[in-house]
Amino acid sequence: MKRFLVCLFAAIFLFTGGYFGVKAKYPLLYAETARACGVDPKLACAVMKAESGFRTDTVSRAGAVGLMQVLPSTAQFVCAREDIVYREELLTDGAYNVKIGCLYLAYLFDKFPKSEVALAAYNAGEGVVAEWLRDPNVSDGLGLKKIPYAETRRYVKKVGKFRKIYDFFY
Repeated sequence: MKRFLVCLFAAIFLFTGGYFGVKAKYPLLYAETARACGVDPKLACAVMKAESGFRTDTVSRAGAVGLMQVLPSTAQFVCAREDIVYREELLTDGAYNVKIGCLYLAYLFDKFPKSEVALAAYNAGEGVVAEWLRDPNVSDGLGLKKIPYAETRRYVKKVGKFRKIYDFFY
């Protein structure tokens, strides 16, 4: 009986440590901001994890900035569309970046209702994805039979994997 209790407590300790360890690696950040923009916070965090690993100050080779890796030109588009003051220096501010990124995600989901297509557009650009949707070798007109860019294919799979983790733990 003593051995059973030791094993039980060890299992509980390992599970809770693992549980909290995973939650530390997959925090639910800016949930209210995402909700206010019409985006599921778990999806927004999956995008943040894939885009920046939750680093606010990261800048990509293409010039995308912050948690959600927003291009300055995309931020200008979103700000003009939503009547928000555009301030490039704020793109490394978590709350501002997430608001812009989530508003853009919401816009893409309105334009491309299928999750895989909207996420592909977030990564490859909405113009590129609109072209893919017109190509019968790539699309049925609504969804993508295949994603032509390897980077975008990997990105959509990665966000999907992170989303499943968020769905399980939150």
